[in-house]
Amino acid sequence: MPVTQFEFKEKYRYQNGFDNQFETEAVPGALPVGHNSPQKPPLGLYAEKLSGTAFTAPRHENKQTWTYRILPSASHPPFELAKVGEEIAEHFEPKKLQYIPNQLRWDPFDHEEDTDFVSGLHLVAGAGDPTVKQGIAIYIYAAGKSMDERSAFYSADGDLLLVAQDGVLDIRTELGWLLVRPMEIAVIPRGVKYQVHLPAGPARGYALELYQGHFLLPELGPIGSNGLANARDFQAPVASFSEDHGTTASNGPNGYTVTAKFNNTLFSTVQPHTPFDVVAWHGNYYPYKYDLGRFNTIGSISFDHPDPSIFTVLSAPTDHIGTAVADFVIFPPRWLVGEDTFRPPWYHRNTMSEFMGLITGAYDAKKGGSGGFVPGGASLHNVMSGHGPDAESYEGARNAELAPAKVGAGSCAFMFESCLMVGVTEWGLKKCAKVQAEYSDHSWGGVKVHWRRPEGADAASHLL
Repeated sequence: MPVTQFEFKEKYRYQNGFDNQFETEAVPGALPVGHNSPQKPPLGLYAEKLSGTAFTAPRHENKQTWTYRILPSASHPPFELAKVGEEIAEHFEPKKLQYIPNQLRWDPFDHEEDTDFVSGLHLVAGAGDPTVKQGIAIYIYAAGKSMDERSAFYSADGDLLLVAQDGVLDIRTELGWLLVRPMEIAVIPRGVKYQVHLPAGPARGYALELYQGHFLLPELGPIGSNGLANARDFQAPVASFSEDHGTTASNGPNGYTVTAKFNNTLFSTVQPHTPFDVVAWHGNYYPYKYDLGRFNTIGSISFDHPDPSIFTVLSAPTDHIGTAVADFVIFPPRWLVGEDTFRPPWYHRNTMSEFMGLITGAYDAKKGGSGGFVPGGASLHNVMSGHGPDAESYEGARNAELAPAKVGAGSCAFMFESCLMVGVTEWGLKKCAKVQAEYSDHSWGGVKVHWRRPEGADAASHLL
């Protein structure tokens, strides 16, 4: 069935579509008609534009949203360095990345009891520099408590793609609410303030921050006009707001702590009015979510395993056509019917780096269990580092009866693939204490030699 059956039921309304021009108002008449910035916006609101691209970006790339709010975002005291512990500050430190060619795999990352979403973000790997808007950062999040109701967080560094693995995220954004459950993803654009609640207890998952550009749906080419992730299945919030303010922006009954991530450094300010005061908005720059169960998986119906790019959900392209700074790829339940075909993904060396995680179930090319590839864990195969099925999985597929078979029932793995060589943080290599030291040997040390020289055959000489 092409819709995930979630244990935690949906509680919000949404607008459906990808890269649409949406409009929504929580109070009738809050949206101006016919123009964006009237002399006096309706209901005494302030008009504020949120730009996700340069003003002069081509029309098909231009990202902007007009918000109509009780007080403008500029109304706050100066930001100062956030008073966070040194350990939390190190979670965002990309300057000490270690670039190594070894294959890496991690056991499931720990749940954490005392952290909220922001303090529970751990930088695992990355490349590039947010100050020049180039590169990516890959995180694990582990939150044990909700963010304070009088707090908000935003990143000036990039768009954040969230992959929920365990636990439910109830995300309040300036533009409305998103409920994100395991088997759902969400994207929160650069600059959008948000607050994360945990309605079902501790939560853990994966995240990728995109320093450059924005995620798009991949081109379908010969596939045609439908397939993979269909635009109609993406969901954006409807306007929702709070009223907590005084007679001016500088007085109010309560203080709200706003934390900004700016060049991977945390800054904060306390303002006497809620940042969640957008009564109406219209535009195409907004947070959204997607149910991975709706992905229309496409593959070979004759022979050979296609390139995994056929499983791309979202892509963030570079200026070089066909090359992405980040692709989000999934390996959901699917039928395999290839004749005379090694059906799992083949052995591979890739000019792209591949960070994989497992949301649920078991991945068909890697064994699970202790020391294996299991939900909540991850692997990294960097640029040109050889990888592929472990010895046990290879032998199983090599000798399998090739009847039509459905693989991955109840499972979903994913991959962040990037054209960039990614470095790994000290936390990712050591402090998390989850690296499987014997990963390479356990996976490929037992690969058998099947080569047999045909009797009487000589190798052709390469010499003149």
